Amino acid sequence: MPTMKTPTTKTLREGSARKRAAILSAARELFLADGFDRTSVDAVAARAEVSKRTVYDYFGDKRTLLKAVVDAVGESLITTIRRTLDDTLADLAEAAGLEDALVAFSMRIATDMLGSAEYASLRRLVRAESGHLPHRGYNSLADTPDEALAERFAALAAAGLLDVPDPRLAADQFIALTFGVALNRLGSANAVEDARVRPLVVEGVRTFLRAYRPR
Repeated sequence: MPTMKTPTTKTLREGSARKRAAILSAARELFLADGFDRTSVDAVAARAEVSKRTVYDYFGDKRTLLKAVVDAVGESLITTIRRTLDDTLADLAEAAGLEDALVAFSMRIATDMLGSAEYASLRRLVRAESGHLPHRGYNSLADTPDEALAERFAALAAAGLLDVPDPRLAADQFIALTFGVALNRLGSANAVEDARVRPLVVEGVRTFLRAYRPR
């Protein structure tokens, strides 16, 4: 009798990932278009081209699905942040290039992240559906961006380009001086939509460096 060939773990994992991505994409589109209350699991399943049972098997209930959508968008944005850090603040060898690199990082974040459809989706979902998330003000980005920037500042300090006794504090202050100022003054840090963002970012970078350049 011929031996039946069973699916490999790799094949099952790839299939599961595709279904999960399809469900998250469908749910995101429907939550944004129709809202949480008016979106049914049946509608999500139909748009994702999976069974209703599959949606429940993957996510349990609609609230958990909403949280998963928000978390997936947050993870995508965190990937953007880490990629931008690698592109702009890796392998710096001279202090003379630090200001330009920090401005480049900030402007890339202001366009690739804060000006992205992903970020707009995250803000809309959190604002509109806060009552259905784990707690009011739920933030899927959490502390990850600050921690990623703190790691890079620690590396720059090890290279002698910065003097940062507390890298996490330095990261928090950098964000406050750049994006924070833009948000407080303009209501947005989206450099794509507002040319006033760049001068604020540049001055914030210079203020940061006055505090953290090695003496």
